[in-house]
Amino acid sequence: MSELAAVAAFLEPEHRELAERLLSWTAERIRPLPPAEDDGAARRQARRLLGELGEGGWCRYAVPPDLGGGETVDLRACCVIRDTLAAASPLADAVFALQALGSQPIALAGSAEVRERWLPEVAEGRAMAAFAMTEPEAGSDVGAIRTTARREGEGYRLDGRKTYISNAGIADFYVVFARTGDLEEGTRGLSAFVVPADAPGLLFAGPQVLSEPHPLGEIELAGCRVPAAARLGEEGEGFALGMRTLDRLRATVAAAACGMASRALEEALAHARERRQFGRPLAGFQMTRDKLARMATRVTAARLLTYRAAWEADRGAERVTLESAMAKSYATEAAQKVVDDAVQILGGKGVLASSPVDRLYRAVRALRVYEGATEIQRLVIARELVDRRPSC
Repeated sequence: MSELAAVAAFLEPEHRELAERLLSWTAERIRPLPPAEDDGAARRQARRLLGELGEGGWCRYAVPPDLGGGETVDLRACCVIRDTLAAASPLADAVFALQALGSQPIALAGSAEVRERWLPEVAEGRAMAAFAMTEPEAGSDVGAIRTTARREGEGYRLDGRKTYISNAGIADFYVVFARTGDLEEGTRGLSAFVVPADAPGLLFAGPQVLSEPHPLGEIELAGCRVPAAARLGEEGEGFALGMRTLDRLRATVAAAACGMASRALEEALAHARERRQFGRPLAGFQMTRDKLARMATRVTAARLLTYRAAWEADRGAERVTLESAMAKSYATEAAQKVVDDAVQILGGKGVLASSPVDRLYRAVRALRVYEGATEIQRLVIARELVDRRPSC
């Protein structure tokens, strides 16, 4: 796969073979799909895409091998998949991403019963996952979560509201972060629970419509009761579990950014070669070539940071906080610039709603915000450099 040639040193032969298979599959099954034009269509298409990904065997890469996962279930495989899917369809990428994000806490801290209940279903594309951490007053400040989980008999009662939740309203289960301690305890008082979508008291509160259709919305927990076995890990371990999950998967957000940027470069190159102005192709003009050069350099630099972070994780690094934060912050910001340059090269065609680069322009913006905004990533990078890295 030529797009990954620059990062070949970070990949094994099985990763390159995975990329080739997935590229062929997306060309046949994903790229021909018409884009979702509104929220309702996005929700229907997301469920269809889940079935396609499950049938193709791609969801297996989101779970451990002993519970139905693929043979190469590592971070580089997830990055290859998101990189390739995002270039074909940001919605398909989002569906796969949530399978990984929602199942990772279960794989890390779920009981045998919970793991066996959900993870094989995730691997087959039969159960859609969601990750419910954000609240109206708790975004980057996770310690401000107010959703409560109070002991009642043999289980817990959950009360609160979650917002900006991908797959809200169509997920089969949610990993919900709630407060088992007092508010004054901050992040130390948080725990995580697996809540089935049909649990009494879990309500879909409504969609939140994005400019690029994507199933997003709010859920309400009103006296929602779950058994004690639904808790992931011990009480008070929810924040550490959530951060461990995000820390591990943050590099895959960078991979998605690489895929979107790569698709934008592909579209810009094709247009620049074919479109003629003033008697010659756009690609013959120095200013167009300058844009294309910057775009290609940014895509390559972003991929190097991304697959370096994934490689470090796969070779057994205890933490990849610094590497993942660098990859996520750089790749998402670079992708925004690359897509914007692609729109500029395509001109009027680039701002048509039917244009792939216009859809990418709308889709890529969210990557700079979710799973840790760029500003938060830069604070993380600075903290790692100042507080945890030995001085040179």
